[in-house]
Amino acid sequence: MKLSTKGRYGVTLMLDLAMHHGIGPISLKSVAERQGLSEHYLEQLIAPLRNAGLVRSIRGAYGGYVLLKEPHEITVGDVIRVLEGPITIVDNPEEELSDLWEKVRDAINEVLDSTTLQDLVDKKKQAGDNYMYYI
Repeated sequence: MKLSTKGRYGVTLMLDLAMHHGIGPISLKSVAERQGLSEHYLEQLIAPLRNAGLVRSIRGAYGGYVLLKEPHEITVGDVIRVLEGPITIVDNPEEELSDLWEKVRDAINEVLDSTTLQDLVDKKKQAGDNYMYYI
């Protein structure tokens, strides 16, 4: 399984919103500048996250986006599934290996579902600005 940029950038976007949770709406422009990402690409990612009830948009001169839940209530799995769809390892597994691929899929889901945005925020704060996170 390989995550596309949608999944990776989506987690980065949500992590940035979690890092600034509680201080008001965050513009995509500011996220793009901090994370070195395309604002246009982030605009494409935010719509499905909003439709899934993970973020809310606030209009106006000081508008932007806020998390709809607390960072400890949103898992990386929530974000990945909204942007990438269900986690699959093999499309049509050979019958004799299907148990193996199910175990691999279940292990990946366990990691994604047990890692919250708050976990990533805590790790980032602990490591300072030089922190790179891997899933």
